[in-house]
Amino acid sequence: MGKNKLKKFAEINSFPNVIQPQSQHTITSFDYQGRWNDCFFRNDNPIILEIGCGKGEYTTGLGKSFPGYNFIGIDIKGDRIWKGAKDAMDMVLLNVAFLRIQAEHVSSFFAKNEVSGIWLTFPDPQPRKTREKKRLTSPWFLERYQNILKAGSPVHLKTDDRTLYHYTLNVIAEDRHKLEYHTADLYNDPKTEDFPLKSIQTFYEKKFLKEGKPIHYIRFSLYNANGK
Repeated sequence: MGKNKLKKFAEINSFPNVIQPQSQHTITSFDYQGRWNDCFFRNDNPIILEIGCGKGEYTTGLGKSFPGYNFIGIDIKGDRIWKGAKDAMDMVLLNVAFLRIQAEHVSSFFAKNEVSGIWLTFPDPQPRKTREKKRLTSPWFLERYQNILKAGSPVHLKTDDRTLYHYTLNVIAEDRHKLEYHTADLYNDPKTEDFPLKSIQTFYEKKFLKEGKPIHYIRFSLYNANGK
C-alpha cells in the first residue's frame, strides 16, 4: 500500500464526518440506526444516500446545493471517501457525512422509512451474468432499499453503461416499480432538467463525457415502498 493511501486512511480516522462501523460498531447493533437525525445531524431534515459514492463529488455537490437535506455517501474504499469528506469539511457542509461499509449491508444501518432518496452514480455495472446480484439495481439490492426508503422516495441511476441502463429498465418493468423518467442521452435530451442532473458531475462522469460517451439516467420509485 502506498504512503499516500496510508496517510489518507490515518486522516479519515480523525474526520468527524466519516463513520467507520467496522471499528466502532457491529452490523447488528449500529448506534445510529433509526436515529441519524437525532444522533448525528441534529436536525429533522430528510436523509438522502449516495450508494457507491466513490470520491463523493455527488454527495458533496448535493449537500452544497440542498442545505435543507442531509446527505450520506456510502463506499467501502477509505481512500476514495477521504476526498469527499475533506471537501465537505473544507466547505463546512454540516449536512454531509460518509459511511464506510459494503453496499450490501445498507439496510442494517438505517431503519424503516428513515431514507428519503437514493442516488446510484456510475456504479460498477457487473457485466458478468454470475455477478448480476451485485448490480446496485438488481432485485436483490432493490429489496434492501425497500427496507429503508419512505413510500414514493426516488431512486436515481446515472451510468455510462448501456447494458446496465437497459437491465435496470427491465427490472423496473418486471417487478412493477414506478418508472418516473429515463433518458439514454442525458446531456442531449432537451426534456431533462439541468439541475442537479447536469450541473453536478462525478470524476468518472467528466471522463466519460470527454470520451464522447452518452450518459444514461433513470428515476424510479419502488413498488412495495409505494404501497401499490
